[in-house]
Amino acid sequence: MTILLRLTLVLGLAAISAVGQDIGGKLAGSFKGPLGLQLYSLRESFKQNVPGTLDRVKKFGFENVELAGTHGLSPEQFNQLLTARGLHAIAGHFSYDRFKNDPEAVAAEAKALGMQYAGCPWIPHTGNFDEKTCREAAAVFNHAGAVLTSHGIQFYYHTHGYEFQPFADGTLFDLLMHETNPRYVSFEMDVMWVVFPGQDPVKLLSKYGPRWKLMHLKDPKKGIESNLSGGTSPENDVVLGTGQTDWPAVLKTAREVGVQWYFIEDESKSVLEQLPQHLSYLEHVAW
Repeated sequence: MTILLRLTLVLGLAAISAVGQDIGGKLAGSFKGPLGLQLYSLRESFKQNVPGTLDRVKKFGFENVELAGTHGLSPEQFNQLLTARGLHAIAGHFSYDRFKNDPEAVAAEAKALGMQYAGCPWIPHTGNFDEKTCREAAAVFNHAGAVLTSHGIQFYYHTHGYEFQPFADGTLFDLLMHETNPRYVSFEMDVMWVVFPGQDPVKLLSKYGPRWKLMHLKDPKKGIESNLSGGTSPENDVVLGTGQTDWPAVLKTAREVGVQWYFIEDESKSVLEQLPQHLSYLEHVAW
C-alpha cells in the first residue's frame, strides 16, 4: 500500500558549500509521492562528514532515503545516525556480486538498516550487454529474490540503459523481465536511464505495470546523444522539468501502475543548487 508523504520543501536556496550549513525557507509540499532522496547524490559530502551530510538531508525536508552504502560505518551504526534524525532507509543498492555470492548477508544488512527493498544497480559486463549475461543475471536475481523474500525484503533491479540492446522482437530488457519471477524480482525505473537510451518510460511503465515498485527521478539534458553504454557525464543530470522527460505523463502513469516510492537522484556537481529546484518542480508539477 502506498504510504502518502507530505514532504517539507526547501525553496530559493543559493549554492551551499559547507557540509551541515543551515538551510531555511520551508514550504509544505503536495507531491503525491511518497518521495525520498538517493543518498548517492551527496557522495562527495559523505566523504567529508557523514553525520553532517545526514543533517543536511533532514534540513532539505526529506524523511525517507535510498542508500548506496554506509560510508565506512556498520549497518547498525549508520542506522543509528538515520534514526536520530528521523530518517528512514526504505531501500538500498548492493553490488551484483553480493547478491550472487551471499544473498543471506545482503538480507541481514538490509534488515539491520530497516529496509523494505534491496536492489542491484548494475550488472557487470564487458562490451555490449548480451543475451548470455542477461540470462545469467536473471538466474542470480531469481535466487537472491527468493532469499530476500524469505526475510520479508523485496529484491529489485535498477535500470541503467545498457539493457535495451535489440533482442528478438524487443530488447534484452524485455528478456530480463520475462526470465525473472514476479514473485521475487521487482524493478526500479531510473527515468534518465530509460530516456537516455531512447526508450519511452510511459510505454515501459504501462507494459510492465506492477513489476515497477520504485523510481529514480532524474532528467537527462536536452541535446545529448543517446547510446546504450549505460554511461554519460554526471553533468547531464539537469533540474527536473528542464530536460528531455515528459514528467506529468511519467508521474501520472507511475501512479496508475502502482509505483510505491520515488527517489530524487542527482549525480551532478551542482546537486546542492539543483535539489531545491527539483523539489520546487515536484511541488508544482501537475499530474
